[in-house]
Amino acid sequence: MGAVCCGSQPIDFDGEVTLFHFKLLKVVGKGAFGKVRMVEHKQTRASYALKYINKMRAVRMKAVGNIIQERRLLEKIDHPFVVNLRYAFQDDENCFFVLDLMLGGDLRFHMQRDSESPFREETVRFYAAQLSSALIYLHQHRIIHRDIKPDNILLDAEGHAHLTDFNVASHYSVTKPLTSVAGSMAYIAPEVISRQGYTFTPDWWSLGVTLYEVLFGIRPYNGRNGQELMANIEKGDLPEFFRDPKGKCSPMGIDVLRGLVEKNKDARLCCTDGIAGLSEIKSMAWFNGLDWKLLEEKKMSPPMRPDGKGNFDPAHELEEILLEDNPLRAKRRTKEFDTMSPEMKRMEEQFLPYNFRQTVAEHSQSSSSEITAAPQRSITPGTPVIDRGFESMIDHKSIINQRIDTPLGRRLDDNDSEESHQMSPLPPLPTGTSAPADAPPSVGVS
Repeated sequence: MGAVCCGSQPIDFDGEVTLFHFKLLKVVGKGAFGKVRMVEHKQTRASYALKYINKMRAVRMKAVGNIIQERRLLEKIDHPFVVNLRYAFQDDENCFFVLDLMLGGDLRFHMQRDSESPFREETVRFYAAQLSSALIYLHQHRIIHRDIKPDNILLDAEGHAHLTDFNVASHYSVTKPLTSVAGSMAYIAPEVISRQGYTFTPDWWSLGVTLYEVLFGIRPYNGRNGQELMANIEKGDLPEFFRDPKGKCSPMGIDVLRGLVEKNKDARLCCTDGIAGLSEIKSMAWFNGLDWKLLEEKKMSPPMRPDGKGNFDPAHELEEILLEDNPLRAKRRTKEFDTMSPEMKRMEEQFLPYNFRQTVAEHSQSSSSEITAAPQRSITPGTPVIDRGFESMIDHKSIINQRIDTPLGRRLDDNDSEESHQMSPLPPLPTGTSAPADAPPSVGVS
C-alpha cells in the first residue's frame, strides 16, 4: 500500500522503512553528533521522536561501535518505563532511531526551570519505583545502562518516568565482569572508577545519586574537577542530607537512598540480581502500600503532571531554521559501497533496519505456531549475545555536567486512543513520614 510523495513517486509503506515515511516536525533536542525531532508517520499518523546521528561525525568521534550496540540492545527491549525503539534505518548521511515520544521533558529540564523547588518526596518515590522496575527488567536481560542521570529520565504527557539513551549501555556476563569506564562522571559508581570489575550494580548507584539530586537539589558527591570528584566518590563520606535531611525526606526515604549509594557493591540495595533484587526494593518501607502491578500498567496517577507545553528548549528549533546549512530531508540512497571507508561500511552492514510492527507480527505468528504444536511448552526469549568488542570502548562523554544525546519520546502506538483510563491514586507516604506542610510545590505544574 503506497502514498504519493515527491511528485508522482509513491511511498511503499509495506517495504523497508525510510525517512520518506515520516513528516518532519520541530527539533526538540541536540546531542554530541545528532539531533532529535518530533515526527509523524504519514500512513498511521502516530507521533514519535526521531533521533538522527551523522555518520561522518560518528566516525570522527570514534562512536560507531556505540551506535551499533545501542541499535542492537534497543531491539531486545520493550518495557513501560523505557523509551522503546519502534523503527531503525539509515540513509547515506545519517543513522535513524524512531523512538517513543515523550512530551513531558526530562528531569534536568524541570530542575533547571525551577531550581529553587526540588521535587516533593512523594514524586521522587514514584519515579524511584518506576525506574527500579525498568532496571530490574534490563538486568534480567543482562543489560546494564551505565548512564542513569536526570537528563536521561523523560516524562510522558501524564508524568510517568522513562529511562532513555542506551548509547553506552552494554550486555554483561556474571562470569566475566565489565571493566571499562563509561557514563557521566558525577554518577559513576566506585567500582567503575576503581576498575575492579562490575556487572549490574553501578546502575543502582547511579539511580541513588539521581534520586538524591532531584530530591535535594544537589548531588551527594562533588568536586572542583574530575579528579577530585572521583576521589570523593571513592572515599564515600556520608552526604550532607543523610546526616540532616532538613525535613525534605522521611527516614524511610533516606534508608532507600543510603542503600543505593552504598560504597560496597556487595552490600548495596538490590545487589542481588533478578527477581530477588525486585523483592528487595519492594520490601523497603518507603514503598509500603504501593501497588506495583497498577504502577507497571500505568494505572496509577502520577503525583506531578507536566504542564503540556514549554518542556523543550526552543533554541534547538531556532538554530535549525537559522544556522543549519544541511537541513534534514528525505533522500534516495546511492549506496556507493565500494568507495566507503571501513567504518562507514561497518555502519552500512551492522546498523540494520528495524520495524516493530513486523517484529510483533512475526513473534505473534511464531508463538501461535509453537503453542498449537506444543501447548505445554514455555516460550522464553533467547539469551543475549555479549559484544566483547564494545566492552573495550571508553566513553568520550564522561565529564561532570555534559548533556549527552537524549531522545525525547512518548509511546503513542497506532492503537492508542484518546479516551482516559481509570487511574488509581498514588498511595500516601507511609504513616508518620508525610512530607511537611511547607514542602515546596512540585515543579512543572502550572
